[in-house]
Formats: sequence, C-alpha cells, structure tokens
Amino acid sequence: MKKTKKIAITTDSNSGILPEEGKALDIFVVPMPFLVSGEPYLENVNLSQTEFYRLLAEDTQVSTSQPSLGEVSEFWTELLKEFDEIVHIPMSSGLSESCAAAQRLAKEFNGSVFVADNRRISVTQKQSVYDAVKLREDGQSAEQICEYLEKTAGDSSIYIAVDTMKYLKKGGRVTPAAATIGTILRIKPVLSIRGAKLDKFALSRNTLKAKEVMKNAIKNDLTGEFASFVEKGEMALCVAHTSNEAGAKLFAEELQKLFPNVPLVYCDPLSLSVSCHIGPGSLAVACVRRVL
Repeated sequence: MKKTKKIAITTDSNSGILPEEGKALDIFVVPMPFLVSGEPYLENVNLSQTEFYRLLAEDTQVSTSQPSLGEVSEFWTELLKEFDEIVHIPMSSGLSESCAAAQRLAKEFNGSVFVADNRRISVTQKQSVYDAVKLREDGQSAEQICEYLEKTAGDSSIYIAVDTMKYLKKGGRVTPAAATIGTILRIKPVLSIRGAKLDKFALSRNTLKAKEVMKNAIKNDLTGEFASFVEKGEMALCVAHTSNEAGAKLFAEELQKLFPNVPLVYCDPLSLSVSCHIGPGSLAVACVRRVL
C-alpha cells in the first residue's frame, strides 16, 4: 500500500491567519516584514494591528517589504524535517514580488515545495489556505493542491471602499491635486482586486453610496460570472476592514440580508500590506469560491 505523504501548508501573514490559529491544522505562517522609519518589523510578531494604525496616525514612515529568502529557506528546511511536502500560498504575484521569489526558491528543494500563485490576498487568500487543508484531507498530493489553487485563481473578487485619499496620495496612486479635490468633495474611492492588482473601480460621494457600489458589484459577480458556482453552493462572502470593526459588522449584516443564500464566512481585518496603501476606516467585501 502506497504511503500518503505528510503535507504542510504554509502561507504569509497577509492571509490574516495567526500562527497559533494555524498550527493545529499544520498551517504555518511566514510573517510579512515592514519598514518603520527604516527599522524592520514583522506582522503579528512585533507589529500588531493596533500599533500599525497608531504609527499611521502619527504619520510615521511605514512601508511594505518582502520576507528574506534566507529566512524562508530556513523555515521550509525545518518543516521538511517533519513533513514530506510543502504547499506554499503567498500573497498575489500581482501585488508583490514575494510570490515569484518563493517560486524561484522552491526549485532548490528538489520537488518538495510547491508554490501556488492563486492571485489572492487577505480573506480570499485565507480561504485558499483552508481549501488546501480540505484538499489535503481528501488525499490530494501537494502538486494536485497547487494545480487546483492556480486553476481556480480567478474565482474571487474584492471591492474596497477607501475612507481617505491620504494614503493613496502617499503611495503615488492618486495625484496630490486629485487627493485634495477628493477630500473637499468627500469622495470615497472604491478599489477592486480581481485576480491580480489593486485597481480603481468607482468613485462615490459618501460611505453609504460606496457601500451600494460594492453591493451592486458583488451582485453582478454572483449573478453573472460566478452564477454556476453559486448554484453549486461553492461561493461565499467575506467582509474585511481597516481599523473599522463596528462598520464591518454592520456591513456584514446588510450583506447577509441581501444575499441570504450565500454564506458569509469571514469578517476580518484587511492584511497590513493592503492597509498600508489605503489607511484606516476602509470597508471591503469579497466573494470567493471554496472547496466544500
């Protein structure tokens, strides 16, 4: 009888999965690094959500970075002392070079490490990790799990209503003049992540209208492109936020009433890699295909 290989699932902290949360399921998390006034910090190690938003409020220089290849190599090497194979699920290649770097590094592990670019982040990336766990439980190999995650990479969408243009201006995503006009007119940009990059989707005059834009966008996705997955019960909704938990819970209730046949599975903080570019007060909704 062929022995089933023991598979570890690894991801980065953009998934929102805390290290202690994942260990019971053989999920292991690489903390994402940040530079704070030039000094290195690690998400959920010595940089909490609370501390992160305090630094942003103080206009401290905060920027995203990538895990060092040496640290990732050591991380995988240690895991392979206990496990036969690793499936690594990093943040989308469209948002960071860390995925491509991990894919190059995996080649040094002689077929023991499989890096899945399923072009997701935050709550959708989190779902991918739990999908990988389910597929592992179903007897899929690491290679098969990776192939599934990449084949279904486009089966999700995220819409984010940004509360302030300040951080989009700092990141060069809008001009200073546009940011000033937007602030005066109280414009709330709605951004989208569809498979790869963070893009502009719509402009709204207030938070209420921004929420309506996102609800309509999700409705179009659920009744259009993803309709066949909805019929099979494979689609789920997620809500995320940047330091806006009360608003997120209210938004989640509204979505559950609007889409009673689509389960809402997560209401989480957005990953700090996204938060760094959009600032506090944001709301997001995602729909994501999942393994049943």
